Amino acid sequence: MPTSQLERRERPKVSTRTLPQRCASLLVGFLARARAFSARHPAIEPVREPYEPGVTPLTKTLLGPALVGFFSCVAIVVGASQPASPFTLKLAGSWFFGIPALPKIQGLTPPPSQGLFLGVVLVYGGMVLLLRAWYDIVRVTSRYRSIPVSRLVPVFIAWTAPLLLVAPLFSHDLYSYAALGEMVTHSINPYHFGPSVLGSASPFNILVDPLWRNVPTPYGPLFLLLDGGIVAATGHSVLVSVVGLRLLALAGVVAFSVGVVRIARSMGRDGAAAFALAALNPLVLLHLIAGGHNDALMLGFLVLGYAFAREGRPIVGIILCGLGAAVKVPALIGAIYIGWEWLGTGRSLRDRIRPVGTALALAVGVMAALSEAAGLGWGWINGLSNPDTVRSWLDPATGIGLLAGKIIALVGLGDHTHILLTLARGSALLAAAVIALLLLMRSEEIGSIRALGFSLIAIVVLSPVIQPWYAAWGFVVLAPIAQGRVRQVLVVVSGISCFLGLPGGRVLVDELGIANPVLVGLAAAALLGVGTIVVYPKLRKIMTSRGNRNLVPQGS
Repeated sequence: MPTSQLERRERPKVSTRTLPQRCASLLVGFLARARAFSARHPAIEPVREPYEPGVTPLTKTLLGPALVGFFSCVAIVVGASQPASPFTLKLAGSWFFGIPALPKIQGLTPPPSQGLFLGVVLVYGGMVLLLRAWYDIVRVTSRYRSIPVSRLVPVFIAWTAPLLLVAPLFSHDLYSYAALGEMVTHSINPYHFGPSVLGSASPFNILVDPLWRNVPTPYGPLFLLLDGGIVAATGHSVLVSVVGLRLLALAGVVAFSVGVVRIARSMGRDGAAAFALAALNPLVLLHLIAGGHNDALMLGFLVLGYAFAREGRPIVGIILCGLGAAVKVPALIGAIYIGWEWLGTGRSLRDRIRPVGTALALAVGVMAALSEAAGLGWGWINGLSNPDTVRSWLDPATGIGLLAGKIIALVGLGDHTHILLTLARGSALLAAAVIALLLLMRSEEIGSIRALGFSLIAIVVLSPVIQPWYAAWGFVVLAPIAQGRVRQVLVVVSGISCFLGLPGGRVLVDELGIANPVLVGLAAAALLGVGTIVVYPKLRKIMTSRGNRNLVPQGS
């Protein structure tokens, strides 16, 4: 064989694909293999019985989990309201109750009380019980089909009502929102200044996390308009403004709860199952409602807009998604999907480009009109880089950048952490964009809701910073079609996300050594009871199945 032919045969092929393209290809391949695996090994689904009014014992079946969930939320409220609780802000004036008394001697820090230990136990025990109650509700909606959603609304009210009484839970963002609203009422542009411009004596500024006092906001003009309106309507009261902003988040949750039910029904799926997975999700209750995050409002516009589009009103849907993007930018992806599906199925890429462009133009036009109405301009675009202020190992891209920076510094090449973080985060965002684009182009094959949900999850995982409640973006969108393994993963990851980044674990360990032994014993007994409630149904099922096998004659 001639040498030139041998060289051509042995010469290795060099891939011309970029890193984001390879990552996207791996993800698409993984999803394809996961679907093939699920087809070969389907999750065991319970036999679904039709709901029959007056026949199905639904009230009796729902009552137990509903009461457990209610008392779990009460326990969380009581625990977080302890004066020394690490789960809420304890500065003077930060809430109506549960604030520690000022020390009698100025400058003297009083020792922690037994309430600190009790508060941590109540909050964590209540969260575990709430997850168990939610799981039981999800199982009920999986067992009976066509349950009226109205039968689950009282459960939502019972679980939500106690959480509206506690101070902003697990986060201080509501105080930042209130300060931004105060700035708007004084014609101070939050895209140019941070809340510190209000002055050190301002009660709004005092309650803002120091990390964000000098940082312009990344939130859209609609949220700032609503924010300023709430602060003005409450007479510039910090606490009443915080309550109003939490009710705004609650309105967002109600909106996307209606949306997921309508999307599920438009696809021939069960509306009650979607409602249980989205509205009753402890991640939604504890973070979006009790924490009051404006992600709830963004999701409300996004999901409700997509529901209108599925019902044949794409213009209304696009406008709603534009309103959502004027709260937080990720809602713009909803307008893209509506435009992609505008002409129906079986369309070529060329056919889809024009309606996608039209949808984007309309959504951006809504954002532009709101920016003009607010008189704040487009400064929120510059504010999108604000997450660089937070460096968390929870975020994969940030973790890679920080680890690379430490390794390079360790070998004596200097501190290049900032550059490495910028490269890592930029590459991750590019990968997220490529993944979202590929999912969009294959949405007809894998399902539009599934593609939209996984796109939001990819954006969250590969964004510059991850917060636990960001997981709700994808989970809420996936709720209408979550069945089998998708539902199992959604339930498990939602439960894990509830605990991510929470304080209290180290506090609990430290307090074990100094707390009252009687209190420790009572807490241990309570936690044992919680564990029994959580695992007993599973143990009973296992013992029953073993007992049935032992009853079978050996020769049969």
